[in-house]
Amino acid sequence: MRHSATTPEQLLWQCLKGRKLGHKFSRQMPIGPYFADFLCRELKFVIELDGTSHDQSVNHDIRRDAYCHSLGFQILRISNRDVMTNLEGVVSHIKTTLAQAHPHPLPPAGGE
Repeated sequence: MRHSATTPEQLLWQCLKGRKLGHKFSRQMPIGPYFADFLCRELKFVIELDGTSHDQSVNHDIRRDAYCHSLGFQILRISNRDVMTNLEGVVSHIKTTLAQAHPHPLPPAGGE
């Protein structure tokens, strides 16, 4: 893991772990040289929480998002403030987004 979990990460993890939203999520999972806050491999779906350091790391986030998108991952960014003040709304938004998420199919074997 890249750091100890923040309070918003801990709160959201309680809502995601154990397939509570119908899909398996993992915390602090590597995707190439980057780490995803929360990852659902089955849907190639990443949830990133943005806190006060987000403003200082925008260029890093842009590079990470571009890299993840190039591999077919969908990224949902949520502010720490939203998690802290509207966790129910955040979870509802994640459920809606998950219902619309579709993993990119792998190319056929043999290059066809």
